[in-house]
Amino acid sequence: MTAVSAPSLEITTSRQMLAWMAQQRLSIALTTYQIGKLFLLGIKPDRERELSVFERSFNRCMGLCPADNGFYMSSLYQVWRFVNVLQPGQTQDGYDRLYVPQLGNTTGDLDIHDMAVDGDGRLVFVNTLFGCLATLSDTHSFKPIWRPPFISRLAAEDRCHLNGLAMKDGKPAYVTAASTSDVVDGWREHRANGGVVVDVASNEIVARGLSMPHSPRWHRGKLWVLNSGTGEFGHIELDTGRFVPVAFCAGYLRGLYFVDDFAIVGLSKPRDNKTFSGLPLDERLRERETNARCGIQVIDLRTGDVVHWLRIDGVVDELYDVIPLPGVHTPMALGFKTDEIRRVVSVEE
Repeated sequence: MTAVSAPSLEITTSRQMLAWMAQQRLSIALTTYQIGKLFLLGIKPDRERELSVFERSFNRCMGLCPADNGFYMSSLYQVWRFVNVLQPGQTQDGYDRLYVPQLGNTTGDLDIHDMAVDGDGRLVFVNTLFGCLATLSDTHSFKPIWRPPFISRLAAEDRCHLNGLAMKDGKPAYVTAASTSDVVDGWREHRANGGVVVDVASNEIVARGLSMPHSPRWHRGKLWVLNSGTGEFGHIELDTGRFVPVAFCAGYLRGLYFVDDFAIVGLSKPRDNKTFSGLPLDERLRERETNARCGIQVIDLRTGDVVHWLRIDGVVDELYDVIPLPGVHTPMALGFKTDEIRRVVSVEE
């Protein structure tokens, strides 16, 4: 009988990645729906040169967004709010944060992508299956709050592959979609250059000709976006609609968050299928004589240089979202596959 080894997971970092995390006083959360894992990356206590990697299993986990004392995460048919139950200065087995999936909403399989908390504390998410922005409902799967002008009606058909959400002044401001198609699964025919950015307030398309854009974010007066199908991170000139590339990253880009002068970007290895193959990224990788990578890159906005990186090899090829956890040194979380969640009980004062 031939022994079958378990798939490996190898994480390597640039020389100064951990020092940068320590300097910025942050840890990082990321999701991979490919194998259904939430990863929490920090620094081991009393071992400042070693990465702490903590993982929990959630079926098809995707979108992440910060919340008070924790974060939200979308999964296959639920949205979970993780809350830290440790008091300031308290630790659990050396971890300074213990995130518990305290609140859950059952939404059904909506293929939820980006999420954000608005100025009223309401969770807003991209309902990709129905092609709209939505919020949670106490009595139904979701409550729609906006849909693009080119989508004629709500239907569970993933017509345009709406995926990204940028907030501005506490309100949904811009979204990204892979196309303006209004037929079931129509976006797949426009992956190379059919992507758009839409202004939520005006319903106007402010940028066209993008390749599978993701993760729009408003930061320091600019609308930043990942032009995933070309591997480029950049911003949109709102007066002209032009995409201005700032950095090329060797991977399919999804997941973007800012920390002062730095952008944290998630990279994936494109799948060899009709969704990810045949994009301009393929040729750009060949031109640079490199292969796509999976991991995180930190880009200095002042220069466009990739100054730090984290690379994932082995069982994980794709990431979806990435967020920093400010003020966190060594985070951990509870899941539902092991017994700890039965024994962790906290009392509200």
